[in-house]
Amino acid sequence: MAEVVEKGLRKIGITVSKPILAILCIIFGIIVIAWPEFLSLIIGLFLIIEGVLLLTDYLEIKRQQSPS
Repeated sequence: MAEVVEKGLRKIGITVSKPILAILCIIFGIIVIAWPEFLSLIIGLFLIIEGVLLLTDYLEIKRQQSPS
């Protein structure tokens, strides 16, 4: 999963090292355990970001396949 997120972020010009991504995952995990009411917010943000990354990846692949 981390590779997919890292690839998507790199595609839009954002680079995040694996240790930083791991620390962010740990922080968000602690937040969810400590304050479960934030779970829906975190999941919603994840789904929005992942959806945008998947859609841009699909559109880029489709653009590359079209005859120029």
